[in-house]
Amino acid sequence: MKLWISFLLLILAAPTQAQTEVDNVTVDKVTVDKSKRRLYLMDNNQVVREFRIALGKRPIGHKVYEGDQRTPEGVYKLDYVMEDSQFYRSIHISYPNETDMANAQRLNVHPGGDIKIHGQKNGEVKNSRYIQSFDWTDGCIALTNEEMDELLALVKRGTPIEILP
Repeated sequence: MKLWISFLLLILAAPTQAQTEVDNVTVDKVTVDKSKRRLYLMDNNQVVREFRIALGKRPIGHKVYEGDQRTPEGVYKLDYVMEDSQFYRSIHISYPNETDMANAQRLNVHPGGDIKIHGQKNGEVKNSRYIQSFDWTDGCIALTNEEMDELLALVKRGTPIEILP
């Protein structure tokens, strides 16, 4: 009996395969390819994870002003995690940078700035894969809730993110 209890405790205490995989992954950069609707977690220029994404409702072109429904393009940082937003979980992107602000000032518009990678909208009950089949955000990058959990387990604050056209 003691042997069975010891065996059961050993199994319950062992990390799951998914946890072991997360523990063995390091991420030094996030790359988003808007044209392919993919987000890549990178380590030393090698893809370690790939996610299908949804973008802003007007995905072609760089974000210029608040409300244009475009996802920015360029190099930014993932600067802080938000657990209490209108979306499941999110991590903020440091848009706008100095170039974005200068361009917006030149055009006499506000560049916006509430750009994040986030999960599903709170209260949504749609199939999580369904939301990845079209662009629906106001300029953010959307993942499923499960993928958002994985991303936040792997990506640290300050990680660079490059968003390609």
